[in-house]
Amino acid sequence: MKKILFVTSEAHPLIKTGGLADVSGSLPKALAELAQDVRIIMPNYQALKLTGDVHNIFSLRVDNRQINILATQLPDSTIPVWLVDCPEFYNYPGNPYTDENGNPWPNNAERFALFCRIAVICALDKIGQNWWPDIVHCNDWQSGLVPALLSLEKHRPATVFTIHNLAYQGLFSASRMVTLNIPGQLWNPEGLEFHNMLSFIKGGLAFADCITTVSPTYAQEIQTAAFGYGLEGLLRYRKEALVGIINGIDTQQWNAETDGYIPQRYNADTLQDKVHNKTALQQRVGLPINGQVPLFGLISRLVEQKGIDMVLDCLPEMLTMPMQFVLLGSGDKTFEQRLQALAAANPDKIAVTLGYDEGLAHLIEAGADMFLMPSRFEPCGLNQMYSQRYGTIPLVRKTGGLADTVIDTSATSLADGTASGLVFNEANAGALLEAIKRSLLLYHLPEQWRQMQVNAMGKDFTWRHSAEEYLQVYAKLQP
Repeated sequence: MKKILFVTSEAHPLIKTGGLADVSGSLPKALAELAQDVRIIMPNYQALKLTGDVHNIFSLRVDNRQINILATQLPDSTIPVWLVDCPEFYNYPGNPYTDENGNPWPNNAERFALFCRIAVICALDKIGQNWWPDIVHCNDWQSGLVPALLSLEKHRPATVFTIHNLAYQGLFSASRMVTLNIPGQLWNPEGLEFHNMLSFIKGGLAFADCITTVSPTYAQEIQTAAFGYGLEGLLRYRKEALVGIINGIDTQQWNAETDGYIPQRYNADTLQDKVHNKTALQQRVGLPINGQVPLFGLISRLVEQKGIDMVLDCLPEMLTMPMQFVLLGSGDKTFEQRLQALAAANPDKIAVTLGYDEGLAHLIEAGADMFLMPSRFEPCGLNQMYSQRYGTIPLVRKTGGLADTVIDTSATSLADGTASGLVFNEANAGALLEAIKRSLLLYHLPEQWRQMQVNAMGKDFTWRHSAEEYLQVYAKLQP
């Protein structure tokens, strides 16, 4: 049994801004189910959704600030959660990283440097808990200083650093090295320095005993200039310590047989019942009710990374085809306005809901026939896995976790029972449109379409597989 301290800036269902929270809420539980001793440490934000008992287990002064370590549990689990309590830094409303206008909190460097410093103190068993972790598992830039600081300790736990999205690096002015009291020996091009900036993420990439990322393909992609954001050289240098492990999904929350958000539950044997959810979806978003017309779904942040501009470029031609399109998401205001204008002009074909609605998200996954994910890059991705679980055929670009989880439909993959979606290579509207046309052809071949749905619904995306791969990583590590 390994003792694992899981260091994260967010965890579902306590607080969530993205996929990091899903991993941080699910992987520790999967590890615990494999008889590992896991504890999570994260900041005590004002917006945390705390349900259980919360009590103080230790108080200390760091950088002349009073810090409390609070203890609670991850909801619906026995996983202990340690909360770093410093109201001056974390008692802000809403998003953990940005204000209501989407601007980063101006003291993010101080906030997450302090978080890292406290995580190190906990990792060295200096908070009176008589618990010394074997592994300190850090996640994304907000915890990047932890492996760097631990590297200076003579006796320390082994460290793992997981990249969830290399685009976010935690870059700050070099002058912060002094104000954050970071040891000077970490300031060099092989350490925290990045083009004369302080890089939090380099703390993880340069000093962790093992680097993981959230899919095997993304682990290869980030070693190239196209995806490496200037860090590809360091990642190539450390490639022997770099492992790609695909994320799992919450197969209890996303399960067509038990989903409480959808009006008609179904499985691979009762796929004919899926159409009832399509009818409910059309009704809810105001599209004409038609069980025969192909219905495309999309749930996404409306940003270029997700390929929303490609979708917008395709929609005029899609409108000439017999199809409907339903979208749920928010993001770039220009994209939002263009989508709303198209929906207003074509109310019988396009329905757009801005924002996020959990119930509608489940209904789209259950009610759509196809799901669009034309991402320019996608470290892992979750919706392509949700879609397959619901027999909704994903159309994805061959990148990152999309490439690792969706098998393109061809004569061969149909024959061997692996076809589960449609995959295209190039990041442009022409390639996406060809995939859309292929999906429409297949949709009108009921036998092949149903086989794709059955194949997709039979795939195993549970967290147990991912947790077992992480255990193999942990087993090889010596601090």
